[in-house]
Amino acid sequence: MIKKNPFPFFLLTVVLIAIDQGSKLAVHHYMEPGFAGQVKLIGDWFKLHYVLNPGMAFGMQLGYEYGKLLLSVFRLFAMVGIGYYLVHLAHRGAPNGLLWAIAMILAGAVGNVIDSTFYGVFLHNAPYGSPTPWFHGQVIDMIFVDVWEGFIPEWVPVWGGQYYSTPIFNIADSCIFIGVCLILLFQRRFFGGFDPEDGMLPTSGPDATQASVLPMSEVEEESTPTPAHSDRTDESTDDTRRNDIHGVSATPTIPKED
Repeated sequence: MIKKNPFPFFLLTVVLIAIDQGSKLAVHHYMEPGFAGQVKLIGDWFKLHYVLNPGMAFGMQLGYEYGKLLLSVFRLFAMVGIGYYLVHLAHRGAPNGLLWAIAMILAGAVGNVIDSTFYGVFLHNAPYGSPTPWFHGQVIDMIFVDVWEGFIPEWVPVWGGQYYSTPIFNIADSCIFIGVCLILLFQRRFFGGFDPEDGMLPTSGPDATQASVLPMSEVEEESTPTPAHSDRTDESTDDTRRNDIHGVSATPTIPKED
């Protein structure tokens, strides 16, 4: 098993968090919320649009009094769990692509945790009537890919009859989305020869860092004797036992010449 240093992957996480937080603070200080401060970047479909999101990614939320608090606590535990899993996979020699993807997901989780935990206190954007500003901060969203808007048909369950537009999101949401898509698209490459628990074993070589690796299943197959080899071994053992019974040495002796 070739252990990898998780530092480069955590470094990517830190860089993405800095970009995410920098963009959110810039939008908060220099843009007006809503359509009044909207900025068109590419035509009429790619815009910056400042909105506050009290819930989860893409505006989803839990609709009861302590839903936001539970969501924030869940995000904290998820952040710790993802970070631990990243270290776990790195120490077991996981493919770099998988580690980069998880580092992106971790960056997105941490970015939104910062919003939920601190923005209600330092940016004073907790919803009116929140039990406490801590853990009730609203996430700042600004990326608006405006490709469709309108009313959803009445026959559609849950959302039928409601006005809908393309969700507005942020850098943290993008990191989570891209990381998950990478894992789904390349899961056979990431997990084809890798077990998150057993990792991958290096083959013999003078330099462990340059040695190729084999999946655990292949190592077990190589260490298991073939049926033909096993039969030959059994026959040799039986011949030796018969010779011992009759007082015949299994190894012929060559008489010495005078």
